[in-house]
Amino acid sequence: MSWLNLSLVSLFASLFLVACSKEPSLSRVEQGNIDGVLHFGNGAEVQTLDPHLATAVNDNYIISSLFEGLVSRNPQTLEIIPGVAERWEISEDRLTYTFYLRRNALWSNGDPVTAEDFRWSAQRMLDPILANPYEEIFNIIKNASAWRNGDIEDFSEVGVRVLDEYTIEYELGSPDPNFLDWLDTQVFYPVHRDTLESFGSATDQLSQWTRAGNMVSNGAFNLVEWQINSHLRIEKSETYWDADSVRLNAAVFYPIENETTEERMFRDGQLHVTSTVPIEKVPALIESNAPELRNHPWTGSYFYMLNTTRPPLDDVRVRQALNYATDRELIVESVMQGIVPPSNAYTPLGTPGYQPPDIYNFDPDYARQLLAEAGYPSGEGMRTLELIYNTSEAHRRLAVALQQMWMQELGINVELANQEWKVYLDTTSNMNYDIARRGWISNLVDPFSMIPTFITDGGNNQTGFSDPRYDEIALRDGNLAETPEERMALTYEAEEILLQAAPIVPLYTYTLRRLADTSVQGMPANIVGHINFSNIYLQAE
Repeated sequence: MSWLNLSLVSLFASLFLVACSKEPSLSRVEQGNIDGVLHFGNGAEVQTLDPHLATAVNDNYIISSLFEGLVSRNPQTLEIIPGVAERWEISEDRLTYTFYLRRNALWSNGDPVTAEDFRWSAQRMLDPILANPYEEIFNIIKNASAWRNGDIEDFSEVGVRVLDEYTIEYELGSPDPNFLDWLDTQVFYPVHRDTLESFGSATDQLSQWTRAGNMVSNGAFNLVEWQINSHLRIEKSETYWDADSVRLNAAVFYPIENETTEERMFRDGQLHVTSTVPIEKVPALIESNAPELRNHPWTGSYFYMLNTTRPPLDDVRVRQALNYATDRELIVESVMQGIVPPSNAYTPLGTPGYQPPDIYNFDPDYARQLLAEAGYPSGEGMRTLELIYNTSEAHRRLAVALQQMWMQELGINVELANQEWKVYLDTTSNMNYDIARRGWISNLVDPFSMIPTFITDGGNNQTGFSDPRYDEIALRDGNLAETPEERMALTYEAEEILLQAAPIVPLYTYTLRRLADTSVQGMPANIVGHINFSNIYLQAE
């Protein structure tokens, strides 16, 4: 054998030994545990990172890590704790709240966070040009609604006042026991005025200020990368006032609408946390007491919206017939594997001190009677209705079940249409639908907090429902209640008005189910689904 051949044999042998001894590559989760990077399945693609425009839960997870309000929340106890404000005072009449800001609270560009930032952000949020969908929340502030509607022109008459550079005062129109809780919602977050105005008008809905490289924020993390339909990355902010307590270096959010794909990625070590769990997998996970399953009650309701402005759904008898012809127990048992509680109410079941109205028990005979009275005996003469839902296997199965149930019990033809998330949101916001699936989650353990969603012309009321007494309760009387019992009675009255008018078909109360790697710490289960990413850390066993 020649010297050259011997050299080649030696070389190949060396390469073979190196290849055999090479350590297997680490999974994304394993590497994330080393680097302090959380990989988070976030459901649908983010719609917006503007705190004053976002409505989706998956958007708000990210927004709450990028921005911080005057107060925050303990994820374990849900107790309100200091945020940008280090302390506050409440007047004896519970109408005036004075907040004292931290002197070391900074924006990500190094600017101080001041009282004026909060005042200007409130004015921006209330500007009718912005068309904020949560305007009803801000109506608890004195004169907020009057300024928005143009009844007063001077914003200084609104109950948001700067007392000095680091002191801001809020005056309410009437006492609200949940005001501090509301301050932890994104509509009360501050935004950086100079940044917004450098990219156009402060009320532009499609501004580039929310893009990576443009955004200036004040939360525990900064936006560093956003690739649409791929991933979004945030990294720990060194300017955050409590940066020393933040243990994650970064988090990456993945928009994965297919639940099976998301679960497979979790099993393959590509995700620390999923947004949900395929329904058919949950019973076995519960039975085996799987440590990765996190399944607990959630203050939210799953329902279908009915467009009350479109015939034949403009007839309350048709809407009520759909409700009475819905066997919620059968749907939950057959489609949802019994993992959620069926509900014929709008407010979530199980809230201490409150029992919602019990109206729409399954009664197909009465449903057929109502439909006949409306002029559609056995569904004759009724046009085909379209039911839309956003991409999800669970949404599809529920829609199919209702489609079959309403055909069987009422003789109504329903066509199903799946839409991608952003298309679905556009369709429903423009009320270009007949029937649409919807879920509504409250971040408060208070059923009354669900009521303002359906006020007349409210940003989130996409059904056309309107009732003067309902509006009175939602916007005035509920907040004037002097006792919890009185507040619950008003909640019941408003919910009964809503259900009798039937702009919705309730199905069940949510449970929050997700898979989480055992390395994920500092993310306790709680009834409102609150996650404080600044508390999360990774600790592999």
